[in-house]
Amino acid sequence: MRISNIGFFIILQLLGLTLWLLNSHATVVHSQKVEYLPGFDGPLPFSLETGYIGVDEGEEAQLFYYFFESENNPKQDPVILWLTGGPLCSAMSAILYEIGPIQLEEVDNVETIPKLFLRQYAWTKTASILFVDFPAGAGFSYAETSRANYSGDFRASHNINQFLRKWLLNHPQFLSNPLYLGGDSYTGFTLPLYFIDMIYDNERGGQPFLNLKGYILGNPATDRFIDSNYQVPFAHGMGLISDEQYKKEGYLVAKQWMNQKSVQKALHVRKETIGNWIRCNYKFNYSYEVPSSVPYHVKISAKGFRSLIYSGDHDMIVPFLGTQAWIRSLNYSIIDDWRKWLVDGQIAGFTRTYANKMTFATVKGAGHTAPEYKPKQCAFMFKRWIRGEAL
Repeated sequence: MRISNIGFFIILQLLGLTLWLLNSHATVVHSQKVEYLPGFDGPLPFSLETGYIGVDEGEEAQLFYYFFESENNPKQDPVILWLTGGPLCSAMSAILYEIGPIQLEEVDNVETIPKLFLRQYAWTKTASILFVDFPAGAGFSYAETSRANYSGDFRASHNINQFLRKWLLNHPQFLSNPLYLGGDSYTGFTLPLYFIDMIYDNERGGQPFLNLKGYILGNPATDRFIDSNYQVPFAHGMGLISDEQYKKEGYLVAKQWMNQKSVQKALHVRKETIGNWIRCNYKFNYSYEVPSSVPYHVKISAKGFRSLIYSGDHDMIVPFLGTQAWIRSLNYSIIDDWRKWLVDGQIAGFTRTYANKMTFATVKGAGHTAPEYKPKQCAFMFKRWIRGEAL
């Protein structure tokens, strides 16, 4: 009987997993399906699983995740591990405001439970997305010891690698799916580091083998010197008089909804583990150790992986001018030069593709982060790129 390449790959994976399990203690992943959410009328029309995975020494850090299966073809579509920036911002920020399948109704009175409705341009229509509150201290993730209450860029890299491999051990049906890492904002510093660690762990025989294909970064902070130096030229070019940042009040709605006991019960959150949910936990002890992620991009490119880097062209926190500058510093040849890309016949931004399989795109009229401002355009951009099509 002839075995397909995918079938042979799965057999090898299962053999490796069996040997690994025989020589280690299998991790127990606490996961449950979510069928209903307060504020949404009726059962959820998509597959959502939440759960905890312990990482770090003695599984002292308990990471909470949300897994949305692709609404298209979960057996074959890519799996994206999505990390929210900050650091220490909750994954629910990306789910509710950027790329997830649900969003909150904008209301003036935050004392009432807001309604949930479906996002028309969710990225889960194209791929399965594994969101995680990361590291411990973000969202519903928590530490069981005082030692685990401290994190930093390099320790986080080890933990997210551990998290992903443990999650796949308990979801072997997704082992052969193309795997991508994605994130925005501060993850521009750390995600390339995580990706490099996963590559090297694969090469050392880490189990299970990760079917890594590439990474996606939106509005990415990348180099502290470059990013900050381009804020002034950007502000001048846009006719702004200061670099003040404004906070949206939609976030207050999320805070009110996420702290409802009924919502946390529906999501299967462990009682009395975090106190109140906050969008970004800036009080947590975190060490900012990576001054620039440019060297990691170089290493990943040398391995032949794909990447999509996109920026809102109205983002002053991480101006696209700085992002263009560090991409140019990589000195890769241009294979598809600066051109407009369209959605519904309208200019959605501009794009350029390089010989290292890196695509850079601007999103016209978008701020920080782009999908929050231009959901339709970003959804089309993601769909085209993840399927290997030109923007």
